[in-house]
Amino acid sequence: MARNKVQFQKELSETEFNKAYGSEERCHAALVEWRWPNGFECPDCGGTAHCVVTRGARKLFQCNACRKQTSVRAGTIFASSKLPLRLWLAAMYHLTQTKQGISSLELSRRLGITQNAAWKMKHKLKQVMLERNAKKRLKGKVQMDDAYLGGERAGPPGRGAEGKTPFVAAVETTTDGKPHKIILRRVHAFSKTALRNLASSALESGAEVVSDGLKCFAAVTEAGCKHTAIVTGSGPNATKTPAFKWVNTALGNIKTALVGTYRAVREKHAPRYLAEFEYRFNRRYDLGGMIPRLARAALTTKPMPYRLLKLADFQA
Repeated sequence: MARNKVQFQKELSETEFNKAYGSEERCHAALVEWRWPNGFECPDCGGTAHCVVTRGARKLFQCNACRKQTSVRAGTIFASSKLPLRLWLAAMYHLTQTKQGISSLELSRRLGITQNAAWKMKHKLKQVMLERNAKKRLKGKVQMDDAYLGGERAGPPGRGAEGKTPFVAAVETTTDGKPHKIILRRVHAFSKTALRNLASSALESGAEVVSDGLKCFAAVTEAGCKHTAIVTGSGPNATKTPAFKWVNTALGNIKTALVGTYRAVREKHAPRYLAEFEYRFNRRYDLGGMIPRLARAALTTKPMPYRLLKLADFQA
């Protein structure tokens, strides 16, 4: 049997990670290069001539034209954080290289910081993933299905179950039927309005969507997509329908990972948890490259204060 290309690919080992990002100086230099690949550019006036001002452990870039001082963290997701950059890069390593994800408690143990600090760091990085994912769209043949994230307390199965968070999973497949990309988006309800809005923002016009017989999925046609409904019935056999092989496989892996890694997922934070799995899945063929890609995205993401992290971050 041929080896799975994802599972057996050459990834970034901890030894290699430590060689590349094992010191604060190396992490700072890497972030400077990723933020300003063509050289420093003043965020205020766009000037490039500058000098470096050192204040203790901080390095500030001062524009020669307007005298504006800025750091590599300023205006990014790293802003106002007192944690060393090497811990931020280490957190990126753990979030991107683990298929099952990592809890904030486990992350705090590995980084040697408090659980609260690890939670804030982790959710800020998830926010980066969430905003990055929002720019991507699926095209071609797409398998789509409805699903739920379980609440803190067990509830009855099926649609309309109390305490559950509804979300939609969609998998774009290649011409030879292999899974390519995925989207995982929370919805307030499985309604035509919700599916029309989702299709408008996450699917390319002309995408060929196949779903089960749930009526709301037909609304994707209002966003210019084609739709085929296959009535599968209920029960375990419904998940074995060949037309939904990859979306069902993805849902099974996601739910298993969530149950195994997290005790509970609060509804208002569900989009970030889904975004984490979506981000990793869509970049699974380049595990080593995920750290610089995530870091570049973090450097273009606006600051996210703790008070905003705690609020609901999704509007239908």
